[in-house]
Amino acid sequence: MVKSIGKIRQLEVMADKLRIESIISTTAAGSGHPTSCMSCAEIMSALFFDELQEDDEFILSKGHAAPILWAAYAEAGLIPRRELLNLRKVTSNLEGHPTPLMPMVKVATGSLGQGLAAGAGMALGKRILKDRGRVYVLLGDGECAEGSVWEAANAAAHYSLSNLCAIVDINRLGQSQQTMHGHDLQAYKKKFEAFGWDVSIVNGHSVMEILDALMKARKSSRPFVILAKTFKGKGVSFVEDKEGWHGKPFDKAQMGLALKELGPAEVELPSRVRYKKIEHQVKDFAADRYKIGDMIATRVAFGNSLVNAGKKNDRVVAIDGDVKNSTRTIGFFKEFPDRSFESFIAEQNMVGMAIGLSSQGLVPFVATFGAFLTRAHDFIRMAMYSEANIKFVGSHVGVSIGEDGPSQMGLEDIPMFLSMPHSVVLYPCDAVSTGQLTREMVKHRGISYLRTTREKTPVIYKDSERFPIGKFKVLRRSKKDKALVIAAGETVHEALNAYELLKKKTSIRVIDLYSIKPLDAKALAKHAKECGNRVIVVEDHYLGGIGGVVAEAVGKIHHLYVKDIPRSGRPEQLRHRYGIDAAAIIDEVNRTVLKVK
Repeated sequence: MVKSIGKIRQLEVMADKLRIESIISTTAAGSGHPTSCMSCAEIMSALFFDELQEDDEFILSKGHAAPILWAAYAEAGLIPRRELLNLRKVTSNLEGHPTPLMPMVKVATGSLGQGLAAGAGMALGKRILKDRGRVYVLLGDGECAEGSVWEAANAAAHYSLSNLCAIVDINRLGQSQQTMHGHDLQAYKKKFEAFGWDVSIVNGHSVMEILDALMKARKSSRPFVILAKTFKGKGVSFVEDKEGWHGKPFDKAQMGLALKELGPAEVELPSRVRYKKIEHQVKDFAADRYKIGDMIATRVAFGNSLVNAGKKNDRVVAIDGDVKNSTRTIGFFKEFPDRSFESFIAEQNMVGMAIGLSSQGLVPFVATFGAFLTRAHDFIRMAMYSEANIKFVGSHVGVSIGEDGPSQMGLEDIPMFLSMPHSVVLYPCDAVSTGQLTREMVKHRGISYLRTTREKTPVIYKDSERFPIGKFKVLRRSKKDKALVIAAGETVHEALNAYELLKKKTSIRVIDLYSIKPLDAKALAKHAKECGNRVIVVEDHYLGGIGGVVAEAVGKIHHLYVKDIPRSGRPEQLRHRYGIDAAAIIDEVNRTVLKVK
């Protein structure tokens, strides 16, 4: 539809109004990125006051331009205009970069290079939910140097996401110098076309050209990108296209000059943008049944439970990183192909898509080797700030994976999730506990991590056992216990073996710490006291895993963990070599309890 000259002019005036409000709010705050806002003003005006429909989604990937997003929300009537003067105050939801403290924001941004992956996940989510809304992502040109942008571009083309439109604000200037391609828009065009996108190059300060490109995007059968040539600081001569102004607000005198140059911008325009509350509704499901003594890997039990979850919950989805036959999400992929997404070997995009899927009310399970999740740590961190509801599953953890060697062994993964304030970290030791903890993960709202193992382990629990988050299991105990051995995963079985070998000489208490976080610290400290505060923690992980959590609860511990870079070998060889097997536990009991050197 051709826009009238009058509507075009109104949108141009709105662009200047958004510039003015961005300048005023950052000057009031004494910090922020006004020039980064000024370059994308026409893009924001065209999107918020013409293009975006009620069911559409918008992600500001260049999160440092948050002031212009807040200004757009204010002009759309979603927040009071006076609130813009509270930008970056601790009492305000208008943070320096977008977070869900502002309810309209579904994806936190600011760590650059992440918005497009989340946008791809949103677009997939809308497809699953048969939602006709579209997804728009505004990127900066600087963040296009991030490989994660191209992981997302690749995935969007692979899944033919015609409901995804990216706009790149190519203002030439990064934080410290010119960006990689400057104003060479053809360089960006070649890249996006190579990844299978439709491309339109526009003057990013021409509302008419932007609207025309947005209309083309709606008609495209492929993901669409608008490459907008813009100028940082547009509209104010002393900063326009000038280096050295990134992240610098104007002082009051400079603000006065800028506002005088921009002139009055009086306009009121309606917007279809609305706040839409997303519900995360799930149903409980039954875990598979196992017999005590059955030899089953916890990764297999997880895969079985994931299928059960999917049968009861049509909002449960799975994303894997080309290891689904190892993580055992393969059963879910076969059973529910329309809710299964292969991220291939692109772990950053895998997590980014999960953030987007979660934002639409879906419940994504993200699975790969525990070691490879570390590659996506920044995305996992931003998932927390996005208040995402993601279930992470890291398989093949510890030296217990055996012959594949150190590059495949998850030995650094636990602290990555422990450090997050509201995360849940779970580490089952057998098939029954794995199935029950998968149930708990589905019911839990937020970031959770399940650690699974490659090696088969014996079932030690009855099907009737339940595993509430935040608790632990006491497997062996007596009034005569001389030491408390705390283990999780594979090392639970080593601790039980040690108990059997020691019981004629001394009595030890054995705890399965299946919930590493949250931890019932008070109950754990009570058990430690009953055992004379002689506590041994044994874990298949480097320093920084379970030991620190336990020490915080009970005080001094004797800690058995992997202290060297491991080699390839059989699992039992490696646990012995690196001092986390039954023999190592017995040696530690001899030293700490029996005082035998």
